[in-house]
Amino acid sequence: MEFPLRGIAWAVRAISALNTALGRFFSWFALGVVLVCFAVVLLRYVFSVGFIWMQDLYVWLNGMMFTGIAGYALLKNQHVRVDIFYSPASARARAWVDLFGVVFLLAPFIGVVLVWSWNFVLRSWQFHESSSNVGGLPGLYVLKSFVIVFAVAVGLQGIALALRSILVLAGQQALLPADLRGEG
Repeated sequence: MEFPLRGIAWAVRAISALNTALGRFFSWFALGVVLVCFAVVLLRYVFSVGFIWMQDLYVWLNGMMFTGIAGYALLKNQHVRVDIFYSPASARARAWVDLFGVVFLLAPFIGVVLVWSWNFVLRSWQFHESSSNVGGLPGLYVLKSFVIVFAVAVGLQGIALALRSILVLAGQQALLPADLRGEG
């Protein structure tokens, strides 16, 4: 029984490490958004010059950032939750809530997102879709692909959350580092 639980703990750590790396990488896009937006405003109001591709760029960076860090936000418990019931609950009760939420809410949602977005993204790649704005950025298909990135990152973190819940319910949360135990 110990080996499967250690494997579960390893999977939780691996998925969490992946989403931590994605979160750290895509969080830097916020700086890009600020810098590009500042440049757009400066160029427009100081030099009376505007570039549509720059306006596309900060919107696209923002979209990539938020979809890219969604799994990390779930890992860090930063998504919206009704804390009035969850916070005071015991670790076991929270584990049951998390397990229920992943299986009956998150997994179906991720499934719907993947099924309905797949052809949307694929079609965009087939046509090498670009911005609908004249003078806008090429490569809109890359931005649209982040719908899939979002679903995969959040889905994987949902699996990690469910597996962590199983460890908690089995009384084996000590197999995880303190920051992944979901205590407190």
